[in-house]
Amino acid sequence: MYIEEIEALLPHRYPFLMIDRILALVPGKTIMAIKNITANEPQFSGHFPQEPIMPGVLMIEAMAQAAGILVFQNDDIQVAGGSAYYLTGVDKARFKRPVIPGDQLRIDVEFLKSRLGIYVFDGKCHVEDQLTVSAELMCTVKQP
Repeated sequence: MYIEEIEALLPHRYPFLMIDRILALVPGKTIMAIKNITANEPQFSGHFPQEPIMPGVLMIEAMAQAAGILVFQNDDIQVAGGSAYYLTGVDKARFKRPVIPGDQLRIDVEFLKSRLGIYVFDGKCHVEDQLTVSAELMCTVKQP
């Protein structure tokens, strides 16, 4: 899935769209996406400008956006047009390696369960084969 299809599913736009491409998607189960990290992104001018690293919160956001696409591509979940997808919680977040300009962040998200309108996911990001962050994400869909 390329950027045009991603933009049709998510309301986010530059500079806050954290998904550049979907590499693999199994509806209702898993998604693998990428985010290319470039030096001209706005966070790098203020986030450790002498040694720029991607803020951890943006990696969490990238996983949440991938989870949103996974939910919107699940045939078992009925989502009305104009629905919004919100991150409602983050548990067990661990940051293992800095992400720097020039890296390609691979975002892997797996659906774990849903209950009372809350969807729970296991998220991991890697650069090459190195884990950069892992977290359990909770999200919900707000219908219009």
